[in-house]
Amino acid sequence: MALDTLTIDEITETFDFMDDWEDRYRYLIELGRELPALSSHEMSDEFKVRGCQSQVWLIPDMIDGKLVLRGDSDAHIVKGLVALMLVIFSGKSPSDIVKTDAPAILAGLGLKDHLSPMRANGLFSMVERIGDIARASL
Repeated sequence: MALDTLTIDEITETFDFMDDWEDRYRYLIELGRELPALSSHEMSDEFKVRGCQSQVWLIPDMIDGKLVLRGDSDAHIVKGLVALMLVIFSGKSPSDIVKTDAPAILAGLGLKDHLSPMRANGLFSMVERIGDIARASL
């Protein structure tokens, strides 16, 4: 499964196909394993997402008017959530990112009800950070 070609619809279909949350968590961990490694420079405070219990880094690059994101985390499930954020947002224009209803997408996956409060807070901190990056790029 290549993250750069995966769509949120495909992830939703996969989640719907799975019977329980253990399988969904394993799937998220697999998605996280697909993330390319970041350099030590990229794992700096400059790119760290505040509000996450685990360490999370998001690196934005503007390429041909599209915001291309890379990221990582020091926790397996959170790394999978980072991969999910990249599938939802990376490669879109800043205006499309701002218009994306991420809370609705995440609710559709059932994540809000199945993540610990700390992980859910971290997930929404990632959404907020990506939105801030996009708005700054408009």
